[in-house]
Amino acid sequence: MKIYDISQEVFSCQVYPDDPTPEKKMLKSMEKGEVYNLTAFNMCAHNGTHIDAPFHFIKDGKTVDEICLEAFVGMAYVAVHHGIVTGDDAVDIIEKAKKQNPEATKRILIKGDVEVSLEAAKIFASSDILLLGNEPQTIGPQNAPMAVHLVLLRANVILLEGIRLSEVSEGVYFLNAAPLNLSGADGSPCRAVLIAVER
Repeated sequence: MKIYDISQEVFSCQVYPDDPTPEKKMLKSMEKGEVYNLTAFNMCAHNGTHIDAPFHFIKDGKTVDEICLEAFVGMAYVAVHHGIVTGDDAVDIIEKAKKQNPEATKRILIKGDVEVSLEAAKIFASSDILLLGNEPQTIGPQNAPMAVHLVLLRANVILLEGIRLSEVSEGVYFLNAAPLNLSGADGSPCRAVLIAVER
């Protein structure tokens, strides 16, 4: 069984502009003669590899703890793309996923330096997918991400941002990207992994 860790290391992770950087503090240290090590940390819910809940952009949207775990765990399709994902590109990605494994169309991960266009977001939102993931820290244009987020989150498409897919080929995998169970939160870091599917 081949497992791919597609998560960023937290303390060296990419941070969206103006978000706080994760900080680590050693509360206890065996090097200082104490009997154990104890670490505390402080971070934004959207640092590194993380999920966006609808509440991130929608006032009465679902929070992290209200999302069914099915969105984060199950068959997924990794598609390779570079640049802007157009509406036609989104259709092609969904069709490729359906041909390989219909269940994998519920969770789409896009490998590459991509920007999901508003047209593509509308296609994904109308396709009954549960989760859409990408490598950049935001799913839409970095300078104006709100419109794309709103289209997807209003359709209860959970976003998995900041994943790392350089070692992963296009195809079908089993995904586990369960977030921390953060009550009332708009997002959460997660340890996302892909498991290669026997062919």
